Formats: sequence, C-alpha cells, structure tokens
Amino acid sequence: MHPILATFLAAMTPIGELRLAIPLALAKYNLEPVSAYVISVLGNLVPVIFLLLFLEAVSLFLIDHSKTFEQFFDWLFERTRKRIGHRYELYGYIALVLFVAIPLPITGAWTGSVAAYLLGIPFWRAFGLIAIGVSIAGVIVTLASMGVISIF
Repeated sequence: MHPILATFLAAMTPIGELRLAIPLALAKYNLEPVSAYVISVLGNLVPVIFLLLFLEAVSLFLIDHSKTFEQFFDWLFERTRKRIGHRYELYGYIALVLFVAIPLPITGAWTGSVAAYLLGIPFWRAFGLIAIGVSIAGVIVTLASMGVISIF
C-alpha cells in the first residue's frame, strides 16, 4: 500500500487516529513531518463529516433494531456525557476543542463527534471546533513523534 494512503487510512481509524497515523508515517514510511501532519489531519477529519451527518440516524436505527446496539449506544453516550458534559457547561465550545486536541486514549475526532452530537452543536460549528482540535493534536503528536516534546 502506498505510504500516503496507508497514513490517510490509519488516521481514519477510531482508536488510532493521529496517535497511530503520524508515528507510522514518520517511522515506517519516512514521510516528512509536514506531509505526515497534513495527510493525517485530513484523514482524521473524513470520518468526522460522516459522523456528524449520520450519527443520529444510524444510532436511532440500530437502537430500534438491536438490543445489543441499544446497550452499546447507552454506554457510549453516557460515558461521553460524563467525560465532556460538565466541561462543556463550564467552558463552552473551547471544551470540545480541548477534548479533541489532547492526544490521549479515547479522546479525539471520533469521540468529539459523538460529544458534539450529544451536546446538540450544529454541523458546521462542530466540524470547525473538531478541526481546530485535530489540528492542535496533530502538532502535539508530530512534535512528540519527532522527540521535540515529551507527552509523558
């Protein structure tokens, strides 16, 4: 698989996102840091569009047709509300940006999209806030992957 495509697809994954794509692009495929960053950020934003547009319809359909999916979405939505809901009430939109920007497990564009849906943030505003968060996370992960900064 071509390194650019592999990086792009890795950034689209719900668990890996930028935390997988950027180190992969730099270490395995020897892409330039700017290329790794841009490809990964763009790849990470593709699922956001679909999640923001279709999450409500798909989740309602699955909940109506499967007890397993009903339990999964109840768990996912409750967990997401607990993680960001109080921050959103306190800090507003900046809470969503920071939630997406901090490159820790179970934060990022996918969970940020779920949070935006649960918080009722309109599509374009949510997409913009998530894009800002992804861009910040991309810088952090790129610098950490290059050894410029240490996250832990």
